[in-house]
Amino acid sequence: MAVHSVTMEKTILALLEEKKYQTLKDVLVTMEPADIAAVFEELKEEKVPLLFRLLPKETAAEAFAELEPERQELLIRGFSDTELREVVNELYVDDAADLVEEMPANVVKRILAQADPQMRKEINEILRYPENSAGSIMTTEYVSLRPDMTVADALTRIRRTGVNKETIYTCYVTSGRKLLGAVSVKDLLLAEEDSTPVSEVMDENVISVNTLTDQEEVARLLSKYNFLALPVVDTDGRMVGIVTFDDAMDIIVEETTEDIEKMAGMIPSEKSYLRSNAWELFRHRIPWLALLMVSATFTGMIITGFESALAAQVALTAFIPMLMDTGGNSGSQASVTVIRALSLDELEFRDLPVVIWKEIQTAVLCGVALATLCFVKIMLVDRLLLGNTDISLLVAAVVCVTMAFTVLIAKIVGCTLPMAAKKVGFDPAVMASPFITTIVDALSLLVYFGIASALLF
Repeated sequence: MAVHSVTMEKTILALLEEKKYQTLKDVLVTMEPADIAAVFEELKEEKVPLLFRLLPKETAAEAFAELEPERQELLIRGFSDTELREVVNELYVDDAADLVEEMPANVVKRILAQADPQMRKEINEILRYPENSAGSIMTTEYVSLRPDMTVADALTRIRRTGVNKETIYTCYVTSGRKLLGAVSVKDLLLAEEDSTPVSEVMDENVISVNTLTDQEEVARLLSKYNFLALPVVDTDGRMVGIVTFDDAMDIIVEETTEDIEKMAGMIPSEKSYLRSNAWELFRHRIPWLALLMVSATFTGMIITGFESALAAQVALTAFIPMLMDTGGNSGSQASVTVIRALSLDELEFRDLPVVIWKEIQTAVLCGVALATLCFVKIMLVDRLLLGNTDISLLVAAVVCVTMAFTVLIAKIVGCTLPMAAKKVGFDPAVMASPFITTIVDALSLLVYFGIASALLF
């Protein structure tokens, strides 16, 4: 936690102990909802409900939306029906839908019972859409204008209805819910005549997404065009909601975290690290660890198959870890670069030949540099300084040639597998470090012993 938050937490605790509730309330109302939530996350559970009740209704709802699901459930169980009704009906629809998705069934039943009919209907509409789609993360609270409205009428409507909308900076022009265009408040305020029709001010070239569009694509579009919000339409072109930039930021954090966990060989977790216990961490890590352990059997089989060669040239054994590590690192570099490009839609499967050729060029440069460095290291350190006379020029040559080929193979495998995975519908991140390292380890050993057999035996 930041120094400012730690200081604020101590101040709040001191005021709480002294029962200076009015002063405490004055302090809380000066804070941002996200900062209030951060302080609440650090307090003892029994202190949170009391502090929450000191907040103004709107601030309380905003802070509630920022809390972790465990704290939200704790508060809900302590709320009276009236308190729960006030909080739920103050939430934006997308936040309320997220809340319903996170809570146990008995808590969900109580939440929906206290939500007003319109809120309940909108929550159910959002929950109908597939997980991680634009429909599942949108809010239905946006400002809708008619094309025949005057600018003056439009501004009046914004003043009248905007207080309950998630954003009013961009308004959407619809007719029979059909999306016709978009207009910013700035454009309305700067219009020459108050009697000018909205249809003359609006921008008809509106970029929108479908309710089934993947949330990553939505976040990418918001980032690409620097929009504050993106309209969501159904298959008939009728506008059903918007996705705001703050939702996009949450998506980016969520998807990036998920990709990092997959690339590290873990099942993605929805909980933060500090809120995950050892058993949960075990369950998310053990499947991949077990799979990779079993897959490492192949490398063991390869080494066993060349036992006689290793017995004849024991010096070769010392370089196996270095070659395997270099191959794994080279493959990981290529895979991470390609996965990032795929996630940003910079690459398509048709670009595979270009990618492979570029990685081959890179591999040749890296391979030659590493092989040269490796030769110097073997001759100076292993042979001269450590006095290992079993290492001859020919042994050094075998290791260095293998090094160059290992880097080449690793780069090709590292760039090809993620693109192939995406082509057949798998997540490219799954093909990252652990999986690629295992494949490259086996191939590098085959190359190593193949070259050794050809040159030394």
